[in-house]
Amino acid sequence: MVLRNHSCSTIHLILLYFCITASASLADDTISGNRALSGDQTLVSTGDNFVLGFFKPGKSPRHYIGIWYNKVPKQTVVWVANRETPVSDPNSAKLLISAGNLVLIDELGAQIWSTDVNQTSNSNSSLAAVLRDDGNLVLSDGSGSNPRSGRILWQSLDNPVHTWLPGGKLSYDKITKEKQLLTSWKNAEDPAMGLFSLELDLNGSQYLIKWNKSQQYWTSGAWNGHIFSLVPEMRLNYIYNFSYVNNENETYFTYSLYNPTIISRFIMDVSGQIKQLSWVNGDWNLFWTQPREQCQVHDYCGGFGSCQNALPFCSCLPGFGVRNQSDWDLNDYSGGCVREMSLQCSGNGTGSGGRGDRFWSVSDVKLPVNEKPLTVGSVGECESSCFRDCSCTAYAYEEGRGCSVWNGDLVDLQQLNEGDGNGKVIHIRLSASSQVFSGSKNSKGSMIGIVVGCVGGGLVVVAVVVGLIWRRRRRAVGSSKAVEGSLVAFAYKDLQNATKNFSDKLGGGGFGSVFKGTLPDSTVIAAKKLESITQGEKQFRTEVSTIGTIQHVNLVRLRGFCSEGSKKLLVYDYMENGSLDSHLFYANETKFLDWETRYQITLGIARGLSYLHEKCRDCIIHCDIKPENILLDPEFCPKVADFGLAKLMGRDFSRVLTTMRGTRGYLAPEWISGVAITAKADVYSYGMMLFELVSGRRNSENSEDGAVKFFPSWAANAIVNGGDVLGLLDPVLDRNADVEQVLKICKIACWCIQDDENTRPSMGQVVQILEGLMDVNVPPIPRSLQVFVESQEHIVFFTDSSSTDQSSQAKSNTSSASTNSKNSALSSKG
Repeated sequence: MVLRNHSCSTIHLILLYFCITASASLADDTISGNRALSGDQTLVSTGDNFVLGFFKPGKSPRHYIGIWYNKVPKQTVVWVANRETPVSDPNSAKLLISAGNLVLIDELGAQIWSTDVNQTSNSNSSLAAVLRDDGNLVLSDGSGSNPRSGRILWQSLDNPVHTWLPGGKLSYDKITKEKQLLTSWKNAEDPAMGLFSLELDLNGSQYLIKWNKSQQYWTSGAWNGHIFSLVPEMRLNYIYNFSYVNNENETYFTYSLYNPTIISRFIMDVSGQIKQLSWVNGDWNLFWTQPREQCQVHDYCGGFGSCQNALPFCSCLPGFGVRNQSDWDLNDYSGGCVREMSLQCSGNGTGSGGRGDRFWSVSDVKLPVNEKPLTVGSVGECESSCFRDCSCTAYAYEEGRGCSVWNGDLVDLQQLNEGDGNGKVIHIRLSASSQVFSGSKNSKGSMIGIVVGCVGGGLVVVAVVVGLIWRRRRRAVGSSKAVEGSLVAFAYKDLQNATKNFSDKLGGGGFGSVFKGTLPDSTVIAAKKLESITQGEKQFRTEVSTIGTIQHVNLVRLRGFCSEGSKKLLVYDYMENGSLDSHLFYANETKFLDWETRYQITLGIARGLSYLHEKCRDCIIHCDIKPENILLDPEFCPKVADFGLAKLMGRDFSRVLTTMRGTRGYLAPEWISGVAITAKADVYSYGMMLFELVSGRRNSENSEDGAVKFFPSWAANAIVNGGDVLGLLDPVLDRNADVEQVLKICKIACWCIQDDENTRPSMGQVVQILEGLMDVNVPPIPRSLQVFVESQEHIVFFTDSSSTDQSSQAKSNTSSASTNSKNSALSSKG
């Protein structure tokens, strides 16, 4: 019995030895001289971060060797070996070490990819290819006992495809004159080299995005020792540690993650944009992108394609059709569009029988590139000049600008919104037989018959549908209501009845007054009577319809509108918990917002603003962020109100800002500096509001001696100089809050109110900081808040101003703000 136990133990030890030996030579992350990878076999890095193996992109039948994230459910490939030469049968293909290189052999036995290292002196047994946990595939000449050691002969991070991983670099080798590029895939299912690339320009110390490696259409700006001059977001440096190196051998830019647990990457996307993405809440979250607008990408829609900064981004000009529909379905628009009918290059457009060519006018466009100016005296001469040249495909004429013609394909034509103000008219040359012209004139008898028949049948269907919708809406909103999309067009008299002749006023501001009402179906609403709206009926309805399509959990939903002459109203969902200011400034010791609720409110507001700035078809700048415009639902979920109204007000908005009393203290300095207003003005207002969420009181507060105690100055000095952070809190909270969260919000607020708008974070970055995905550095004290502290317990406060207009508010936002000579002690309770 003892002997049998001993024999079993011996066998177990022998088996364990072989397992250990096999494990060492055939590690899951290593291809060594005696191992090949084929079929569904994979390498997995030691920390399970990355996988290497054969993959098939989308519905494509082609297979490639690539590296992808192991912990991301949505397969995301970061590197491809054989991007230009796929294999059909991965079970017959092999990735192995041969002739001193890592090579890929296809199903026919041909070598289709290699690391191409000239190392003939190395035997295959001494080489190993290891997939590291940073996503780097490394070929080294390590010893057989430890295949991970030894000199690196080749690594995938030095040979990027479309993804730039942390630790990788985009470089220029001064000795070999070679560049490392990021190049886009051709489309979502083809990793072959696309048209767009990111490269280092050694002369300008900058990065460039190019089309076809020739046409530059974006630059990072020169490296100034800290950031690239045209990428101000780098100043915040919340998530990445950037490094720019320039020595005698090479110049390169690299980065690492402050928090290595974050999954983040840069890609040269098929859209022609460089994108910074992080894996957040089960999806890739876009953190930063350039160019910001899709239509800024050169030749994105191809020849005779029209681009617009909204889905679908590309369409064909009238008289043209898609050249390759399968490519377009994969978001590869580079093939552009082709003529539906060939040009005749004859006639003047007025000939009979449809012979010759004519011009079709397209308005509200940004004109294509590569125009050729002509000196002519009139639009007629401009048109005639184009007609006489068979290669002329379009012309444009504008008083003061003169005549421009285009030869060959039209590239970079952009369709702007109607009434944009910057739109031009272009006249495109088409065959006179084109269906475009047939549709613009009276149709022949047969066509009329077909149309009448179709219209007649269609009207019956439409009548039934409209009748059903009308009956449903009638039960909800009354008998005189029309419906436009998802919005209800209310009659003024019905809103009078719903609000009891506008008797229950909820509040008011620069845009107008808000009244509570109840619809016939018992739905409670908030009706805002707009003041000083001078837009025409059509333009007003267009703007309101745009607002109505914007829906987000942190934005107040627009239910409908009323437009009857000068009577213009917007109808919203009613928020029973009212506005944020009522809970901050008028609360008591028994009914107030606890800290956790306040933190979630700050996050919700940031998400709503981020949606307006970065996720809508056009960036929507709110222009009036303040507690009065933040509403709370029954669960105290914040809803940003009054978004889109700045554009709706048009030129009158400047007057609104001047007369607003509640807005004093939230306006960014650029409002009175004459520069263009951007989304960073909302960021400034958001930062000022954060201080009020922390303190539970207005930022500017009168003291007993008449001086104004300016809370942001106090808070900024406390966080920069290591003061009592919990002492900044609303006294009703009794210091009951997460000190790290309080510090984080105060830091964010200080970053948001920096004088230079380029230094302020985007709202998307704010969201990530609040969600804990990014860290925030200690901010500099803004120039407008810089106060001189005589000691750690004393601080200078701003003096009061007798003026309440916009100019006085702006003075308090600039470095020329006056200060009170009387100092006040900085106590723990404030």
